[in-house]
Amino acid sequence: MPYFDTASAAPLHPVARQALLAALDEGWADPARLYREGRRARLLLDAAREAAAEAVGCRPDELVFTPSGTRALHDGIAGALAGRRRVGRHLAVSAVEHSAVLQSAAELQAAGGAVTEVPVDRTGRVEPGTFAAALRPDTALAALQSANHEVGTEQPVAEVAEACRAAGVPLLVDAAQSLGWGPVTGGWSLLTASAHKWGGPSGVGLLAVRKGVRFAARGPADERESGRAPGFPNLPAIIAAAASLRAVRQEAAAEGARLRALVDRIRERVPQLVPDVEVVGDPERRLPHLVTFSCLYVDGETLLHALDRAGFSVSSGSSCTSSTLAPSHVLRAMGALSEGNIRVSLPTGTTEEDVEGFLEVLPRVVSSVREQLGAPTGAPAAAGGTPELVLDALGKRCPIPVIELAKVIGEVPTGGLVTVLSDDEAARLDIPAWCAMRDQEYVGERPAERGAAYVVRRRV
Repeated sequence: MPYFDTASAAPLHPVARQALLAALDEGWADPARLYREGRRARLLLDAAREAAAEAVGCRPDELVFTPSGTRALHDGIAGALAGRRRVGRHLAVSAVEHSAVLQSAAELQAAGGAVTEVPVDRTGRVEPGTFAAALRPDTALAALQSANHEVGTEQPVAEVAEACRAAGVPLLVDAAQSLGWGPVTGGWSLLTASAHKWGGPSGVGLLAVRKGVRFAARGPADERESGRAPGFPNLPAIIAAAASLRAVRQEAAAEGARLRALVDRIRERVPQLVPDVEVVGDPERRLPHLVTFSCLYVDGETLLHALDRAGFSVSSGSSCTSSTLAPSHVLRAMGALSEGNIRVSLPTGTTEEDVEGFLEVLPRVVSSVREQLGAPTGAPAAAGGTPELVLDALGKRCPIPVIELAKVIGEVPTGGLVTVLSDDEAARLDIPAWCAMRDQEYVGERPAERGAAYVVRRRV
């Protein structure tokens, strides 16, 4: 059964498994103790730190291991903000950062600080000049991921880092998705990553803080990990994480080129095989193993379950697969279609046969889901008689409001209006995206008694 969700968690690398098993026998003691077993554990921890620091591109004494990548992000942001509290309490982040960054930003705002979310373009990429313009005299920290976890778009870290350096603002880079493929270039100040993204064991994160960056660890601290990650370290997992990072880096060039070719095949053929599909993310400046696309008139949760039954494990940013019923903040920031969203992220070793099998199954699965939902087929009617129509889609979730819009657009003449009433947050994203894909005019949104009213003008 092909597993296509390595962006969430990569399968444990064979080197990680070997190192983990060996470390369970050799690395169980307290590395802070001076007796023989403790000294052996300390040597193993130091070796793991040196290997990880080499991969990151920093000094070993600049890097600490944390219990997770999320913990590294929360602690890195909190520590940098506290270290520069005399400068101000303003944080600049891109609108497509990982939720852990946005959670830290929300906490800062709740405590009276200020946050600027830098917008992205349709591919999910920030413009360096726009990011630079968001920096203020009271900006204590800026945060920018190296590559996006949902659509794979790589960010201009080097250019943004230069702008931050000129403004005297440290830049924190979330490298969780990219570190296994190579070091992050540019003058970053802090960097975080998570071992389970590159095939290491879960429960190990990295936090690197350059010398000279003002940093004040939050909460109670002890003597371990420079006071930045208190508590007894999971040494076997740390050793396995460092060993697997070195191993995947050695494989990255060849495997990256091979997976990029497979992803190119998916990007090219999915729109040919499945009608009404939007492939999202930058087509060139992207991670080699990840592709995301959205299908009109499809319930994301049903689609994922259907693909799972067909033998393919994939992920989604669709609101229909979330208990919050809110669309992905990444897709929302990009202005991309959220319904029927599928993220495919190929693990090391994925074969051409695996990809061809997925491309064979996908059209049949999408067609079946659309049929279940009663999605329209073909273009709208040639003419209509009602100049304006109100469609009540209140209480209906994605993709039903868009499906009903597609069914009634033919009831108004060219130039006529359809107003869709919806209280589903996804409609704010999906109705404009539908208009762009179907060559209709999205007039705009206005408040309604419940939810919002979305106005569409028929052009074709």
